Amino acid sequence: MNLRLMSWQKKTFLLIFLFTVGARLFTLGAYPLLDKTESRYAEISRKMVETGNWVTPQISYGVPFWGKPPLSFWLTAASLSAFGVNDVAARLPSFLLAILIAWLIYNLALRQRSWNCAVTGVFVLSSTALFFFMSGQVMTDQALVLGTTLSMTAFWRALADTESMRRLWGYLFFIGLAIGVLAKGLLAIVLTAIPLGIWVIGYKKWRALFRDLPWVTGTILMLAIVLPWYLWAEMRTPGFLHYFFVGEHWDRYTQSGWKGDMYGFTHVYRRGTIWVYWIAAAFPWSFVFIGLLIKIGRPVKSSISTVLKDQWLTYLSLWAAAPLILFSFTTSILVTYVLPSLPASALLTAEILQRYPPRDTRVNTVLNSPWLTFMALPVPVIALLLVIFIAPGVAPIKSQKDLVARYMTLRSDPSSPLIYLFDKPYSAEFYSQGKARETFDANKAAEYLSGARDGFVVAKEEELARIPDSVLTQLEPVGKFGNCVLLRKRSK
Repeated sequence: MNLRLMSWQKKTFLLIFLFTVGARLFTLGAYPLLDKTESRYAEISRKMVETGNWVTPQISYGVPFWGKPPLSFWLTAASLSAFGVNDVAARLPSFLLAILIAWLIYNLALRQRSWNCAVTGVFVLSSTALFFFMSGQVMTDQALVLGTTLSMTAFWRALADTESMRRLWGYLFFIGLAIGVLAKGLLAIVLTAIPLGIWVIGYKKWRALFRDLPWVTGTILMLAIVLPWYLWAEMRTPGFLHYFFVGEHWDRYTQSGWKGDMYGFTHVYRRGTIWVYWIAAAFPWSFVFIGLLIKIGRPVKSSISTVLKDQWLTYLSLWAAAPLILFSFTTSILVTYVLPSLPASALLTAEILQRYPPRDTRVNTVLNSPWLTFMALPVPVIALLLVIFIAPGVAPIKSQKDLVARYMTLRSDPSSPLIYLFDKPYSAEFYSQGKARETFDANKAAEYLSGARDGFVVAKEEELARIPDSVLTQLEPVGKFGNCVLLRKRSK
């Protein structure tokens, strides 16, 4: 017995989905790019546009960024080039990637199950907390998820679709791998290989695997897309391949508190924390998912047996669990590592809503009540409230946008220096379009100012005491932004 959405529910689903998409689109420019990660990636992309160097991402002028492949930077740089250096242009690629991911799971569920399941899956995914948030963040994870979702979708379609479409989906499988490798590296292949390997072995699909996928020409296509950049990047900056494949792919996950990170620090948590992150990332649907499993999953042995007999449910379960299983064994994780699991989690939730036991009238009552329709509404509503009431208070602390705008208003000459003492946030570089400087020596800052008619210095409030009086007397405060103070060279 399947869930049948009533007419009013279908319309409400559509309205909430459109509201969710509109809320995310509206909030793209509602708050500034936040330090550290978002501004760093946006600034790397801006430097691509400014320098014309689209081969080697640069964390500072002339300093290569080896931490990530370039796909996300290319997309952001293209958007900045087309629409200007601003918040909306920097975040727009992530939003468009989210639309593509949603379309892929809609297409997959529509082909495999029904329109009801497809619509419910997209409804769940779009209103999931982490997916909603990441659909408007300058990050590399969204491109990875597009790659893994395309590969997992294409694999199933290549095995289940009509003869005329199988070859197309087979090539799209390898294109998905290429997208993932250009977004995050070999992680994309691992996240795809784990669920597919277990599923193929469990259901003895070896014959279909080699029959329906163009392994030779597909692999050549993937390598033709991926290898040129990796080889060119190594030629431009020797040492990149070793750092990226050994350091970022192995040492980061096998060494607790890895000390080799060139661009920050390693986040260390207890093993298994990724499952807790999934509960938060998949809110509010994680609680719905767990609650329905408990309610309709008795007896447990019978439920597991039912899943294992169903190749489609097992496929979704393995897809959703792969990132969680992989990152259960490492202490170096971030909540964004859950993201590749969410498309499959959304489809699984939709399947559970479709396949509840027909004799359980309690579940039937819940599924056909307004509670089902409106349970996702808090996500976009909470997001809008955060932007309206909380973001204005957080933004000055996490971004230099307002400070840089004040500097541009007060400066008497476009060449007037903006010097950050002791620490220069990436957002300062982005919003000043590379004009902000950094020095750890206050006397050196005084030398920069001595040759300028006008000039500005920025320091954190608690670090003003580190500035010698001989330098501080030359400056006057002209604004405080969060914990940063903007000081201007005194006029004579």
